[in-house]
Amino acid sequence: MSRPEFEEALEYVVTSTDELERLDKFVAKIYPQFSRTLVQKAIDEKMLEVNGKYVNSHYIVRPNDIIVFMDVPIAEMNLTAENIPLSIIYEDDDVLVVDKPTGMVVHPAPGSYEHTLVNALLYHINSLSSINGNIRPGIVHRIDKDTSGLLMVAKNDYAHMILAEELAKKVTKREYIALVDGIIANEKGTIDMPIGRDFSDRKRMAVIDNGKKAITHFIVLERFTNNTLVKCVLETGRTHQIRVHMAKIGYPVTNDPVYNKHHIDDNHGQYLHAATIGFTHPSTKVFMEFSTPLPDYFAQYLDNIRKH
Repeated sequence: MSRPEFEEALEYVVTSTDELERLDKFVAKIYPQFSRTLVQKAIDEKMLEVNGKYVNSHYIVRPNDIIVFMDVPIAEMNLTAENIPLSIIYEDDDVLVVDKPTGMVVHPAPGSYEHTLVNALLYHINSLSSINGNIRPGIVHRIDKDTSGLLMVAKNDYAHMILAEELAKKVTKREYIALVDGIIANEKGTIDMPIGRDFSDRKRMAVIDNGKKAITHFIVLERFTNNTLVKCVLETGRTHQIRVHMAKIGYPVTNDPVYNKHHIDDNHGQYLHAATIGFTHPSTKVFMEFSTPLPDYFAQYLDNIRKH
């Protein structure tokens, strides 16, 4: 399931004065903008955690429980189609592949109701899948706001189901190019560390013992004086996976505002690009692969550090 940026998450700590009742009723009371039905759906679809774990609607809340919406449900609303330029790499009756620029949020969520990729898709594309509701039409997966690169978008529900199933089976090919701080000595490596929410900072993810399985493979492409350019291949798709894994082994993604204390560029976020995506076409069953070059600011920075 796709996740929005964590700045959009909601968190509530249960107090001793709160009425201790079943989770769905409790959450609907503390967040009256969400109906109980919507809260129940969020719980069933694992959009909500209590103390870092998924529980059912019948769970009775207790003092000091930390309730977090990892994917904040949004009431049904009519989104505005916006004439935002889109770089469409491929399109047919079932699917399109779009090259998302850095700085663009994939779908509307609290704090980002406009100027998202979905708003642009609604303007340019006549038909999009409805499986994820009218807030995320066509969206099968996502990449972070400040990560650039390729996304596949479903134009009908059948295509959506096939593409989502392939993602779940870890068949989809996803390769990223990342510039990281530090010099990686090995030519390649695999990071197999579970990822979950960082309890010391709810806007971050972290490697934790009871986290979800996360595997990232990397290959060194080029070394510089203080940086390394790597290709990262995702075996799983956890939130912020590459950013968390590379930081954990001591090579944070360059300019990452969350996992790297050293910033070089206030105009962009992490130097991370979804360069290649490959999937089996829902109708033809032919494997298709698409690649896109680094955005200009990323390529120019590499040229600058090559010269020095």
